Amino acid sequence: MNIKHLEHLLALADTGSFSRAAEKLFITQSALSRSIQSLEEELDGKVLDRIGKRNELTPLGLDVVARARHIVRDVAELRHSAKLLQQGGVGAISVGLGSGPAALLMTPLMFAGATQHPGLRVSVTQGPVELQVQRLRNRQLDAMVVDMRRVIPAADLNIESLVELRAGFVARAGHPLAKKKSLSLADILRYPVASTPLSDEVARIMVDMYGLQANPSELVSLRCDNINSLIETVMQTDAIFVGIMAAARSGLNAGSLVELSLKPKLQASARFAYVTLAGRTEAPVMAVFRQFVREHLHD
Repeated sequence: MNIKHLEHLLALADTGSFSRAAEKLFITQSALSRSIQSLEEELDGKVLDRIGKRNELTPLGLDVVARARHIVRDVAELRHSAKLLQQGGVGAISVGLGSGPAALLMTPLMFAGATQHPGLRVSVTQGPVELQVQRLRNRQLDAMVVDMRRVIPAADLNIESLVELRAGFVARAGHPLAKKKSLSLADILRYPVASTPLSDEVARIMVDMYGLQANPSELVSLRCDNINSLIETVMQTDAIFVGIMAAARSGLNAGSLVELSLKPKLQASARFAYVTLAGRTEAPVMAVFRQFVREHLHD
C-alpha cells in the first residue's frame, strides 16, 4: 500500500476539503482525487462519501484513518531514526521555551552552542504553549520546556516534571518601597506591576492570599512573554515585577534589584516540565540538552 495515499487521506480527513487538503499537501485537487480513488480501488471499498460540497468518511474510511495515523507516524519515526544514524546522532535540535525557561536558558544555551558544540545547529522558539504543543505534534520541535500547568495532558505527550521555582515581588534597589520591612498589596498597587501571563492556579493563590485586587487580570498593568524585557523595565523605572525569582537572579546577586517584603509572603511557584512527543525517537544530542536544562533551571 502506498504511504502517500494514506497521507493524502489523513490530510483530507483533517481539513474536510479537497481544496484545503491539496493546498496543505502542495498538490493539485485532481492529483488528490486520483490518489483517493487509487486507495479505494486497492481497498475495494469507498473511504469517502461525496455529498454535494461535503465530504464524509465512510465506516471503512474511519477505520482506515484511525489505522493510518499510527502507520504514518511510525514511517515518519523510521525516517527520523535513519536520518539520525546518517548524521552520527548530531546535527540539529529545535526546542520550544516558555517565558520563564527562556529567561533562564536562552542565553546560556546559545553560548553553549557557540562555544562547546559549534557543529550543532540550535533553533529556539517562543510563543503560547498551545502553539508550541502543535509545533511539537507536527515534529517541528524536538522538545519543549514550559509551564507544566499550561500543558493539557494527552496520550501522545510525555510530560516530565522538572523543577518548581518560587515567585515573589521584585523592584529596583532605589525603589521607594525597597527599604520598607513590611508591605501590603495596597502599597504595591501604587506602582505599575509587570508580569508574564500567569496560570489560573497562581491567580487563585494570589486572590486567596491578598483578595480580589490581586487577580493578575486587575493587578498587572505591564504584561508580555519576555521576562528579560520586564526585568529591564523594572531596573529603570518604579514598576514592580511579580514572577519567578530566578529570573531576577543576576540583579538580586548584584544588589541592583531587591525582593519586596510583602506580608504575607507570596506562597506561589512556577512548575516547569520537559515535554516530548510519545513514541518519537530521540536524537542522542537531546540527552545533552536535557542535562543542560537540569543544570540551569533552578532557584
